[in-house]
Amino acid sequence: EAEDAVAQTPPTVISALKKARRRIADYQKTKLPSAREFKDAYGNRLGWLALPLDRVGIYIPGGKAAYPSTVLMTAVPAKVAGVGEIVMTTPCPDGKLNPAAVAAAKIAGVDRIFKVGGAQAIAALAFGTKSVPRVDKIAGPGNIYVTIAKKLVYGDVDIDMMAGPSEVFVIADGSCPARWVAADLLAQAEHDEMATPTLAATSAAYAERVKSELLSMARGIERKKIALAAIKNRGRIFITRGLIQAVRVANAVAPEHLELCVKSPRALIPHIRHAGAVFVGGRSTEAFGDYISGSSHVLPTGGAARFSSPLSAADFVKTPSTAEITEKGFENLADTVDVLARCEGLTAHALSVAVRRRPEGRS
Repeated sequence: EAEDAVAQTPPTVISALKKARRRIADYQKTKLPSAREFKDAYGNRLGWLALPLDRVGIYIPGGKAAYPSTVLMTAVPAKVAGVGEIVMTTPCPDGKLNPAAVAAAKIAGVDRIFKVGGAQAIAALAFGTKSVPRVDKIAGPGNIYVTIAKKLVYGDVDIDMMAGPSEVFVIADGSCPARWVAADLLAQAEHDEMATPTLAATSAAYAERVKSELLSMARGIERKKIALAAIKNRGRIFITRGLIQAVRVANAVAPEHLELCVKSPRALIPHIRHAGAVFVGGRSTEAFGDYISGSSHVLPTGGAARFSSPLSAADFVKTPSTAEITEKGFENLADTVDVLARCEGLTAHALSVAVRRRPEGRS
């Protein structure tokens, strides 16, 4: 069935998926942690290992739309990290796999695909079933049921993040055509009725032009109903007293995507504190991040950019610490261990040091 699905995928799509995979892999290789060892002042050898996870599950949405790009954005970082097995679950309306998603899975190196979606897919990945193997980590976005299921199984299995509806926050000073900014807001609005398209503009007149363009363009796209609902439900426009205030508003929101559609975008970067991904300059539309720039489009939402980062190859690697204590290190550090252990009332900890101070065979 998977082979048939791939055969149904247009060659242009196959080519585009392969190009995207190469770029994602090249980007993710730069984010891989590596093992390290060093010596401290006493000659102790300290450091950490870098060990890929054994098995990862990726969840690929397939209800309102199919997302072969999400297959690449979750599976390729795991593959680059050296994960032993990648298992994919995806809902299949009418029981049929999306051909492009299957093609992306083949190109990304996914090992097995299961036709199951929703909270039950998360449970299967977290705990295992007769057919679905238990995984060490689940990555990939989904609807509210999938998201809450991931929250419930966290601890039995690791998860990437609690991904919510898509967000974009565009800062504009009027130097970019209003149509560009409107199109970027619309690109987020078409995802979901709960998507959040936000504009911070330094000119009310420019903001009105963007709004007019946005509403006009929304009526001409395939997902018009979804986009208009998102604009009505969650769309926001802020008029700010200058660009620094616009950045402060963005920092307070901590958006998934932050676009700097301004004349001198790099001047604002030092002021940015919270964002999942930053797109610098008018030509850097967020759509590049969704498909081809190289970073993963699995990003923190709902303000989580205050404390979390985009999915990357580093998320599929464990870094257990290593410690080899030398004779000199033991002599210089043992007393400190003894004091701290007794301070905490953990006398067996202190004993484990003390017995190593005694000649062998003496009590």
